[in-house]
Amino acid sequence: MEMQPGLQAFIAESRELLDAMEDALLRLENAPGDAEALNAVFRAAHTIKGSAGVFEFDDIVAFTHSIESVLVEVRAGDVHVDATLIALLLSCGDHCSALVACLSSSDPQPDDALRGEGDTLIAQLEAYLKPATRDLWHLSIQFGKDVLRNGMDPLSFIRYLGTLGELDSVATRFDSMPDARSMDPESCYVGAEIDFRGAVDREALEKVFEFVRDDCRLEITPPSGAAEASPAPRDEAKATPSTVFERRRNIGERRTTDGNFVRVRAEKLDELITLIGELVIAGAGTRLLAQRAGNSELIESTVSSEALVEQIRDGALKLRMVPIGETFARFNRVVRDLGQELGKEVELAVTGADTELDKSMIEKVSDPLMHLVRNALDHGIESPQARRDKGKSAQGRLSLNAYHDSGNIVIEVADDGAGLARDKILARAIERGLAESGTELDDAAILQLVMEPGFSTADTVTNVSGRGMGMDVVKRNIEAMRGSVTIDSAPGAGTTVVIRLPLTLAIIDGFLVGVGRSTYVVPLDMVVECIELSAAERAAVRGRSFINLRDKVLPLLRLRDAFEVAGEAGRRENIVVVQCGGRQAGLVVDSLQGEFQTVIKPLGRIFEHLGGISGSTILGSGDVALILDVPVLVERAIAIESSRPRATAELNS
Repeated sequence: MEMQPGLQAFIAESRELLDAMEDALLRLENAPGDAEALNAVFRAAHTIKGSAGVFEFDDIVAFTHSIESVLVEVRAGDVHVDATLIALLLSCGDHCSALVACLSSSDPQPDDALRGEGDTLIAQLEAYLKPATRDLWHLSIQFGKDVLRNGMDPLSFIRYLGTLGELDSVATRFDSMPDARSMDPESCYVGAEIDFRGAVDREALEKVFEFVRDDCRLEITPPSGAAEASPAPRDEAKATPSTVFERRRNIGERRTTDGNFVRVRAEKLDELITLIGELVIAGAGTRLLAQRAGNSELIESTVSSEALVEQIRDGALKLRMVPIGETFARFNRVVRDLGQELGKEVELAVTGADTELDKSMIEKVSDPLMHLVRNALDHGIESPQARRDKGKSAQGRLSLNAYHDSGNIVIEVADDGAGLARDKILARAIERGLAESGTELDDAAILQLVMEPGFSTADTVTNVSGRGMGMDVVKRNIEAMRGSVTIDSAPGAGTTVVIRLPLTLAIIDGFLVGVGRSTYVVPLDMVVECIELSAAERAAVRGRSFINLRDKVLPLLRLRDAFEVAGEAGRRENIVVVQCGGRQAGLVVDSLQGEFQTVIKPLGRIFEHLGGISGSTILGSGDVALILDVPVLVERAIAIESSRPRATAELNS
């Protein structure tokens, strides 16, 4: 059964609030006096409780109320923040996440085990509370006429009030009820006199009616019965639907000083991108027909249409771009908990959090990043004593960094630990048959061995690592996204793992090249320049795997040879100079066919392991063109050139 939009919005908002709550708790652990962090934790718990009360999720309301009660004592200075309390509140946040997760399952009610866990946590929270007096308050409320029109249910507020304590008596009143002829069935005329008993303050009671505060008259009499001044009743005539809904139109929409934000389901954005992709293909076909017809006006019209489609494409893709900082923030908790489990002191440093990436890529990169972070904490960073013995700071440093480079996003996971032992890696690789004894490998090739399936240098198996799983999963998942993984390590100084990914998996600007009767697409942002070879230059480089490009060696890769394209080379040969990760190579092709908006289509299973190819696209003519995996081809060209030690001598000859 499809989930109601309101419930979907509640679940999404609750998850965001719980993430914010966790982040604030981690900040509070490092700075117990941080009032802003404490207020952020309180706001998250209070907002979740209020929203859950609207939906009558009593388990969530009761549990978050216990959290809120402890936080009230912390704000009052009666309970002090320490590591034990932070650990308890983090566990409470995890339990809230589990309760929210139940709402999206087939059975929204928590099972006995989950309820038992909640009871245990509530008992631990109550241990922080001082003996509370349950004082009797009196509330007099008259709801405004427009409450029902604004989508509010008066009974839900009274029901929610009952979750904070006990309702001794509730007397309904209809003082503002007109005669039958003047009555409007859409207007609200109800009021109530309530005797409430509970350990609360005036602020907590006022917040119960927060969403209708602009459209009701509320008077609160304190337990002592003294004439305590209450806020002046708000002028009902000034309360309009717009003023009520500016505070909160519904759970799924937020209004901020920066503008309006509307939640959109990811599936709708995917459908939009798919339709735009088909529009791009159709536009290319129209342009081809116009060129064949030779109608200049029609050609001009198609060019204008393609420019507009390109703007729509860019705008739609930006809708799916989200900052990677949201993903990085999740690792604060991982580093804290795992560091304590391993007995290590680790500082997490995040840079480039504003770097944006397609939402679909964000979801897919989370698991590989988790593997890398856990490996860095377990394998890389040493124990405090070991670091002191080496003259290092007792606290290790784990860095997450992201930035854009040549149309790609680069994510770096770096630690200042012991680094990778090359001799140990090579010995273990030989032992497992991943390398032959006596083989001479450079440092880069040795480090890449740690990403082979089943490879591990751990001497013992722990809950964190040592089971021969992890880095091979990282490599496989990243390559499935048309990305690459490289490792750099210095003994005693640490290890850096670099992930390079395309910004999107949907549509890219491509550059078409021809080899024989085949057409290939090179991602345009990786193209540096194109060089047409003269007959003399073709003869000079024939048989060589490099060219002299402005007194520098440029490795070459002939696509005709790489993909075993049948037939002789064309009368002209061209070199497309491509760049990836700061390294360049030249792709030798027969013809240059120009720019093309490329709608990426996934390869079938039979082709998914084809080296050097990352996808396919449909041309305006209806033909299929393969999209080149430039990072793989650059590596192949450099590897071929590196195997020829006399290249420099030949270049100078």
